[in-house]
Amino acid sequence: MTILKIKRLEHNKVLPEYKTEGAAGMDLSAAIEEPVVLKPLERTLIPTGIKIELEHGYEAQVRPRSGLSIKHGITLINCVGTVDEDYRGELCVPVVNLSNETYTIQPGERIAQMVIARVEQAKIEIVEELSDTERGVGGFGSTGK
Repeated sequence: MTILKIKRLEHNKVLPEYKTEGAAGMDLSAAIEEPVVLKPLERTLIPTGIKIELEHGYEAQVRPRSGLSIKHGITLINCVGTVDEDYRGELCVPVVNLSNETYTIQPGERIAQMVIARVEQAKIEIVEELSDTERGVGGFGSTGK
């Protein structure tokens, strides 16, 4: 099991938390003093009030919460955000309102989830040719519906 070190900032009210024993992601909450109103297609950066330190070879993936996405159209601008192991700033969540209705983010509201994942850096090798495959260069729907 990897260790995630968390530094709680003054404006943090809710620490990240796994809500069930089998949860892959821990919830991140809005560390805001006042509600933030998001109009349709509006985007903003929401602070979480925490800084983290990951072990070497790990990343934190910040993902949308499925309930907010399907019920209210609130998701992340970059879909899945990567927090590198050497980042030490405050975690902030870039949210966007993709619905047709205004949505208000409340202080302490769960706005995203964070998954800790092992990563490996690749060694780049320049080649003249790549191996052939059945799929070849087919992309964007080439394998069917």
